[in-house]
Amino acid sequence: MFFDVILLSPREVIFEGQAKSVILPGEAGVFEILPFHKRILSRLISGKLFIDEQSFPVKRGIAKVDQNKVTIIVEEK
Repeated sequence: MFFDVILLSPREVIFEGQAKSVILPGEAGVFEILPFHKRILSRLISGKLFIDEQSFPVKRGIAKVDQNKVTIIVEEK
């Protein structure tokens, strides 16, 4: 099972495609998004974001999960 993921910075699209898992550095702790995850909106803190096996450094940002799609807007380190 896969879901759509788009990772954006103010300057560019960093990643756009499908993934099996996304791991995010949320304010309340690190959490994982899997296919058909419940709707969520979360602020992100400094750390590493993982889309499957790819790692992306994050200064801060926001993530939205809705209808099997994850939209992540970040400020890169």
